[in-house]
Amino acid sequence: MELKQIASFVAVAERLSFVRAAEALNLSQPALSAQIHQLEQHIGVRLLERNRRVVRLTDAGAVFLLEARDLLARAKAAGDRARKAAHGEIGRLRIAFVFSAALEVVPQIVADFRGKHPGVRLDLVNLRTVNQVQGLLDESLDIGFLRLPTSHPQLKITIIHREPFAAILPPGHPLAAQPHFSLEMLRDEPFVSYGREWAPGFFDGTMRMCAEAGFSPHVVQETSEMYTAIALTAVGVGVAIVPRSVLSAHSHNVEVRPLPESLGVSEIGVATRASEPSSLVHSFVELARTHGGIPASGL
Repeated sequence: MELKQIASFVAVAERLSFVRAAEALNLSQPALSAQIHQLEQHIGVRLLERNRRVVRLTDAGAVFLLEARDLLARAKAAGDRARKAAHGEIGRLRIAFVFSAALEVVPQIVADFRGKHPGVRLDLVNLRTVNQVQGLLDESLDIGFLRLPTSHPQLKITIIHREPFAAILPPGHPLAAQPHFSLEMLRDEPFVSYGREWAPGFFDGTMRMCAEAGFSPHVVQETSEMYTAIALTAVGVGVAIVPRSVLSAHSHNVEVRPLPESLGVSEIGVATRASEPSSLVHSFVELARTHGGIPASGL
């Protein structure tokens, strides 16, 4: 049974005329008759009674007409959805993000993408960097917003956001009153750190920053979230180095001393599988890149 045979049957059944149906389908009457005959043979029942004067539906034909119309409509809808999916207009994206990207980076990108692709379902989940990498590799995720540096030979990472760091100190800490603060002043302080277990590249980067300032920080507590590091600093556990944007909603609980960009910047990247074929994924990454205003690049 072929769709063209079903379409031919519907054309005849709705017009009750082989002549008019053949004209509408731009077919010869013999070709149209052959298609109807093949369809009836495939089903095993007569669908149409016809003679030189009259064409009418059999009881089986009347039932089949209802199903045939529905089948053609669903076939057309399936084709329309396939074309929309090919153009990135519909589909589903499974997206993960580190919590520190949730305030300033992810929301506007997601809102802009929804506005341009209202037919696309976005599943959003907060995951640490190492879990995002694993999710991309086992294909349970399509896109990840993660803290850099991070790399993997099977992933493509596009930088979309850069920002300076800040040192945070407990309220009333003596160093907060220093008019000319520098990172070297923290050499004897206990540190709270975003743990290497969850973001090894970020951890190594902050340790390297301290090493270039002439000391190795004494880490007394590692955390899996930057906001936890801020909370621990606020109650006096230690000092911390965090990307400046994560302080936007929590800086009232700690003393903040901005660090110069010359010490380094924190980057957020959008990660996908290096061999990703989906045009929908590529559309999302391109929107995220242009939203961040950073020229195209990959890691």
